[in-house]
Amino acid sequence: MIEGACLCGEVHWTFAGEPDGATACNCTACRRYGVLWAYDYENEGIQVSGVTKAYVRGKALEFHFCPQCACVAFWRGLQVDEQGRRRIAVNLRLAEPEAVAQIPIDHFDGLDTFDDFPRDGKCVADYWF
Repeated sequence: MIEGACLCGEVHWTFAGEPDGATACNCTACRRYGVLWAYDYENEGIQVSGVTKAYVRGKALEFHFCPQCACVAFWRGLQVDEQGRRRIAVNLRLAEPEAVAQIPIDHFDGLDTFDDFPRDGKCVADYWF
C-alpha cells in the first residue's frame, strides 16, 4: 500500500498495491499543478480522507485541494460508470519519495490528442530532482 498526505497533514489518501504507472499529463491543469497521477476507483483501490475544496473542470473532473495548505490531493470523475464506480486519481507527489521512486512514468497528451506516448524508461525518481 502507498500512502500520501498534503503538506499540513489534513488530507490523506491510500493506494492499494502499486500502480503500474505514474501519469504525467500535459493538459492545461496538470502541467500547472505539476502532478503525477495514479488511477483506480474511489473506495476500491483508492481511499481518501479529510476535508477538501473542489475545483470543477469542465464536465468530467473535479480537482481536490487541501483548504489549509492548498496541495492538490486528487481528482475525481463527476460521473459514475455502468457498474456505479467513480474514477479517481491521487497525486503521487504527496507520497514519500522512496515509496513511489521506481514507478514508471507514463506520458499522456491531455492537451491535444488524448493519446498515450510510449514509455521512455524514466520513473518517478527521475522527476524528483
